[in-house]
Amino acid sequence: MEKRDLKKELKPLYNPGASKVVTVEVPEMNFLIIDGQGDPNTSAAYKNAVEALYSLSYALKFAIKKGPLAIDYGVLPLEGLWWADDMEQFEQTPKSEWKWTAMIMQPEMVTETLVQEVMETVKKKKDLPALEQLRFEPYQEGRAAQILHIGPFSEEGPTIQKVHEYIRKLGYTQKGKHHEIYLSDIRRAAPEKWKTIIRQPY
Repeated sequence: MEKRDLKKELKPLYNPGASKVVTVEVPEMNFLIIDGQGDPNTSAAYKNAVEALYSLSYALKFAIKKGPLAIDYGVLPLEGLWWADDMEQFEQTPKSEWKWTAMIMQPEMVTETLVQEVMETVKKKKDLPALEQLRFEPYQEGRAAQILHIGPFSEEGPTIQKVHEYIRKLGYTQKGKHHEIYLSDIRRAAPEKWKTIIRQPY
């Protein structure tokens, strides 16, 4: 049995420090993805999307572990892209109007064929409304600025501003979508200890 620590292999992308903003080059990677709209705190669509993404990600992990490849790896964290029709006013836009993409990165041994096979198995075992909206596709951000935010989501504002100022000081403008990577299990950790990567392509 081969064991892989994907977060360690991708350390620059999934383990930044909290003291300063850094630039990373994000390569093309494959993700399970679901799009939606609405306040993530109250939206059933967001809750259903997260449940479907985790269910399929874990089913894929066990299929690879028990299959011919016999590779064991940890499922990567939930990620979110967030945007509004007017990104200049994003932070003032009511959360009910936010648009989002919920996603989980998949290692290179996960293929479209395997995703379809495992999805059929998951459908038979669980009633997951969002599974029908789920897709498997590559996503590439390229150059981006990022930093680790420690604390509740409601206090991300200054951290996000720090990322935006870093980009401006380099003489660039933001492009693409606001990206967050959720490293903590918010059901178990105290809000002041939540760890979230804030990333912004430029």
